[in-house]
Amino acid sequence: MTQFNPDDLKQLYIPPMDSHKGQNGKVTIIGGSHLFHAASIWALTIASKIVDMVFYSSVVENNHIVEELKKEFRNGIVVPRIEIENYIAESDAVLIGPGMTRSEKTAFKEVTMHTLEEIDSLEDEGEQSYYLTKYLLEKFPKKKWVIDAGALQMMDPEWLLQLDGNVILTPHPMEFERVFGKEDVSTVAKKYNCIILLKGKRDIICSSEKTIEISGGNAGMTKGGTGDVLAGLVAALSCNNDLFLAASAGSYFNKKAGKALFEKVGYYFNASDLAQEIPVVMKELLGL
Repeated sequence: MTQFNPDDLKQLYIPPMDSHKGQNGKVTIIGGSHLFHAASIWALTIASKIVDMVFYSSVVENNHIVEELKKEFRNGIVVPRIEIENYIAESDAVLIGPGMTRSEKTAFKEVTMHTLEEIDSLEDEGEQSYYLTKYLLEKFPKKKWVIDAGALQMMDPEWLLQLDGNVILTPHPMEFERVFGKEDVSTVAKKYNCIILLKGKRDIICSSEKTIEISGGNAGMTKGGTGDVLAGLVAALSCNNDLFLAASAGSYFNKKAGKALFEKVGYYFNASDLAQEIPVVMKELLGL
């Protein structure tokens, strides 16, 4: 399998000195739940370091947490879920799923939801994940999408066919098997015309046309939240870059940041440390 070529980083968009507000990317992040508060905030943290604007939308509790954080953390705009359509329309890319929950029930899939208000009123958050993902993918099929965690596990793979290749999936092996069974990654990428970033000790990035791998994991990278950081990073890079490059570069930066942290503190770092280290590694690798 082909290894990632670091020279490909030269193709990444670098904000020009004379750029104006909004030119360097706008991303919407939809995630979080009553159970998982931090996941979508880790994605928000890293994305806000890369793009000009992040629109953040979660359940009411998480929105309040971020509003409170904004007394010190002033990056991003907090948006109620029932108001996200205008912000998605303005965004270059959308990340959906970090911290969203799944449900084992399937009977609810017989019901049709027509509005965000209907979806937001659902009591089962797994149902919310299903209907919110379905509604937004159908509403915005031309957007660049990164689908992660709860949204990924609850989606119907057939929904991907309407996106014309404008989508990155970020599963770990168990999530991949839950959605696609025992199928090979390259087969799935071709079947659904999508890009898959399969996370592991070595990440596999696969499109309908090519597959590469990126090695370099360590035990510190198994901490909760590191995958959410990666999802936010990939979504931010997707705004102004080819999606395969965004997935590949995101994985590469993530691995290098994990390695740098391991050299400093061994296994003893967390997702917040990773989000702080990635920009340092990006600056070095991009020669800025």
